Amino acid sequence: MGSPTHATKRTTPFRFYDNRQKYLAFVTTCNEKSSIARRAAHELQYLRPSPPALRLFDAGMGDGTVLARLMRSAHRAYPTVPMLVVAKEISLEDVRLGLEKMPDRFYEHPATVLVITNLHYAEAPRLMPRDVQSAAALNWQEVKLTGNSAHEYSERIEELAATLEHGWMTKPSAKSGNPTYVRPSVLTIYREDHRFLLDAVIPKPGRTFEDYDFILASQPWRARMSAEFKAQKILAPLARSLTPGGRMLAIQSYGRDPGLEIIQRLWPGENPFQVDRHQLMAALKSELGREVRDFTLSTTPDEKAIFRYEMHTLPSEIGDRIGTSTLYAAWNAAIYVNQVEDERLDAVLQTGAYLEATQAVLQKHGGLWFNDETFVVSRRRP
Repeated sequence: MGSPTHATKRTTPFRFYDNRQKYLAFVTTCNEKSSIARRAAHELQYLRPSPPALRLFDAGMGDGTVLARLMRSAHRAYPTVPMLVVAKEISLEDVRLGLEKMPDRFYEHPATVLVITNLHYAEAPRLMPRDVQSAAALNWQEVKLTGNSAHEYSERIEELAATLEHGWMTKPSAKSGNPTYVRPSVLTIYREDHRFLLDAVIPKPGRTFEDYDFILASQPWRARMSAEFKAQKILAPLARSLTPGGRMLAIQSYGRDPGLEIIQRLWPGENPFQVDRHQLMAALKSELGREVRDFTLSTTPDEKAIFRYEMHTLPSEIGDRIGTSTLYAAWNAAIYVNQVEDERLDAVLQTGAYLEATQAVLQKHGGLWFNDETFVVSRRRP
C-alpha cells in the first residue's frame, strides 16, 4: 500500500493552471499581460478617489506583471495620492514573482500600501475569513521597508521567503483539485518612513474593509464553470466590494480565434468558451437581486468589448517551414488558453498531428493571436 501522499497524488484532480511550465511559457511568449494592463489603465480615468487613498483590488495577482503595470499607470494618473493595493493570490510561486516587481513601485510611489492575501474571493476584499475559526487563526504579517532605494527594498522583500512559505502553504481540495489555504494569511508591506502619512490607509487586523475604487477580475475562473457559479462565487462578492463610483473590469477568454482553430482541428466542435459576457451579466443581475439597482452593468458592442493579443513572433519565423521552438510555443499557448487538461493530450501527442495542425494555422493567419472579452460593473453614486 502506498503512502498517503502518493494516494493523494493519484486521486486529486490535476488542474491545467497548476502546470508552471505551461504558465510561464505562455506569459513570456504572448503579450496578454500587457494588453490587459492597458485595458485596465483605461478605466483609471473614470475614477474619483476620495481620502485617504486610491484603493485598487487585483482578484488574481498571478506573477504580478499586470499589477505592476497598473500601479505604474495609477502613479501617472495620481502621482501624489496615497495608494492601497490589495491582491489575491493562492500560489506561493506567483507571490514571489509578484513581489520581485514591487521594489521600484515603492521607490517611485512612496505612499503605497501593498497587501497580498490568499483568502477566498468572498473574503479577500474584506481581508477577513468568514469562518469564525479561520478568522481567529488569521496569519497577519506587517512588513515595514527601510532604506531609500529600490535595491534596499528588494533585499528586505527577499528576506520574506520563510514568511511566505509559512503563510502560503496549500492543500488540494479533494472535490475540485483547487488549492486551498492551510492558514489564512494577509501580508501588508509599506515604507517605514511613510508610516505616519499612511496611518489611515494601512489595514488593521480585525477591521474589515470593502470600499474599492477599482477591481480587476482577469481570468479568475475556469471557462467551463457555469455563469451562475461565476456570479455567485466571484463576481457578486467583488461587485459588493466597490465604493460608490467604483468600477470593476472583468476579463475572460472569448475564443473565435486562431488559437481555438488549432484545438478544433484536433478536437472538432471543441468550444470551452460557452459562457459569454452577456450570460455573465445576466447571472450577476440575478445574483445581486434587489441590490442590482445600486449598480450599472455596462453592455458594450463587440468592437469595444473584445481585444486581441498575440504570440511574439518575427516575420521571418512564419514561412513555408516554421521552427520547432515556435511551433511548441504556439501549441503551448493554444492548449493553455483553451484550458485543455493534460489527460486529454496523451493521444494527440503520440503522433505529429498537433504540430501539423499548429503549423497549418500559423501559416494560414501569418501568426497566432487570441481574443479576450471585457465588461464593466460600476456602483452608482448616491
